[in-house]
Order: sequence, then structure tokens, then C-alpha cells
Amino acid sequence: MPEQPFKKVFIFLDTDKHASPFDILTTIDIFPDALILKYENVTAEDAEKIVYDGMFPRGPEGAKHTKIFINGRDFKRVNEILEKIRKCMFPPFELAIIVDPKGAYTTATAAVAKTLELSLEKGFGNLENKTVTVLAGTGPVGQTAARLYASEKANVIVTSRSLQRASSVATKINEKLECERVRGMEAQTPEEIGKAIENAEIILSAGAAGVQLLPLKTLKEYGKNCKIVADINAIPPLGVEGLKSEANGEEILPNIFGIGALTIGKFKNKIEAQLIKRAAEGPKGIFDYKIAYEIAKKSVLKKFEEKKSREAELEKHWLP
Repeated sequence: MPEQPFKKVFIFLDTDKHASPFDILTTIDIFPDALILKYENVTAEDAEKIVYDGMFPRGPEGAKHTKIFINGRDFKRVNEILEKIRKCMFPPFELAIIVDPKGAYTTATAAVAKTLELSLEKGFGNLENKTVTVLAGTGPVGQTAARLYASEKANVIVTSRSLQRASSVATKINEKLECERVRGMEAQTPEEIGKAIENAEIILSAGAAGVQLLPLKTLKEYGKNCKIVADINAIPPLGVEGLKSEANGEEILPNIFGIGALTIGKFKNKIEAQLIKRAAEGPKGIFDYKIAYEIAKKSVLKKFEEKKSREAELEKHWLP
């Protein structure tokens, strides 16, 4: 009798009191026959026990079909869980691990990739040597976005209500990437926010839901170099005053083009679905913001190249 194929199992480890249904539902829609196991209020010590019990019962072949999804608002604990799980695994018992703390990684990758896409479309070029300000850059989305911009060789300003916190995040990113491209700035008052954006060509508002970070008056007064502004907050008041959630490249001010939270959110959902599929197909590996950005960037570059190709064909067709 032939051996029955192994069922896909996704084990959700959430640091929160209640596991988010968002990622669970996304996974079920992609793999309706998969089995979902969820654990809440998970600590690094809890994760170690759960993962050991998830690694062995189906043997090495079954382990290839067992996936871990680490989630939750506690960014620090998410990383502690990831490091603990890394140490648990050894050949041939190595599971594929998806890391997307409260959607921060896929949201950040979507936001950065959409600003890259718009920059290319408008003829501003890629992100290299651009000056980028990430408002509220010390949260999970802001930190991840800042790291991605710096990895693209942009010069990044990270803001926070605390200069110490902003500088600490900037230092960590610089050390990780072995560069000096990121610096922290305090930004509480309109004047401080203005100083943080005055040289920026790209501004990303990465603050919490319902918190306005950039008044339109401040953008008008200080954003003389700004070409692109993006916002991840879809709950009023929006992070950037006057930038509609559905905006996808429209002008918010003369020669300043906007990307709204719903546009970023739609792309984020596509990236997450691809991230989950990639992890499901891979027998092992870490599927985090790096893989998510690889997926996002490949998508926007492909779209841009296809557009250029169509325009070239049309030009060739209409030339005498």
C-alpha cells in the first residue's frame, strides 16, 4: 500500500493574548486542507517545547510539511522566539519558519517597494542615494522599512518622540548593515518634524493607527525636496494629512506624489500570500522581511520592465 502524503501543518506562535486571525485566515484561504495549530502568549521557553514536540512525531519527511509562523506585537519577544527555535533545529529536523510580527515585515516591504515603484515610474530612479525620512521609525514597521531603505543604499532619517530611541535604532541598523546611512532625530513638534523631512525626497509615515504624524502645512513648508510621501495608517486621522488611503501615485501637493495605506495594504496581502506559499514549498529556512522584500521588489521591477517594454513597442509602432 503506497504511503499517504503528509498533511501541511502550520503552527502559529503568537506573543499576544489572542492570536491574530488575519494570518490564520490568509493561510487557510491559500491551503484550505492544511491543519492550523495556534498558541498564544508564547514565550521563547514555550516555543522551545512546542517546536521540539512539532519536529519529531512525523519523522524527517513529515518535518518538511510542518511550518512555524511567528507573530505578535512584541517585536523583541518575536526575535527571541526565532533565535530559540533556530537553536532547536538540526538536520534532518529543520522546519520552515515564517516571521511577520503583526504584519510589520510584509507591511514594511510593501511600503518600501511601492515607493521604489513610484520613483521608477516618475523617472526619479532607484532608491540609491535618495534621502528618506521614516516618521515613527522606531516601531516594527518603521525599523524594518529603515533597514530596507538603508540596504538599498538610501540615506535614512529615523524619527521618534525620543532622540535616544531613534539614535539607538539607527545605530543598530548601521551596525547590522555595516554602514553609516541611518541617523535618528527627535520629532514631536511641527518644527522638529519639519527639520526631519526638509531634505527628504521620500517620506514614509509608519506610525500607529489613528495618529497624524505629518500635517499638510508642515509638508508644504518643509517638504521642498519631497517627491514621494507614503502612509501605512488607514484609520482616521491618517498619518499624513490630505493623503487619501486609496492614493496610488496621485499628487498630494504639486510635484509630490502619494501612496495611501490601502494601496500599501493590498500589496502587503499579496506579498504575505507569496511568503506563505514560498515557505510551504520549502522544506526549511527562515522566511522573514528579507524574503518578503525579495518578493515585493521582484514584482515591482517586473511590472516596470513590462511597462517599459509596452511603451517601446508602441513607440516603434507609431514611428514613421
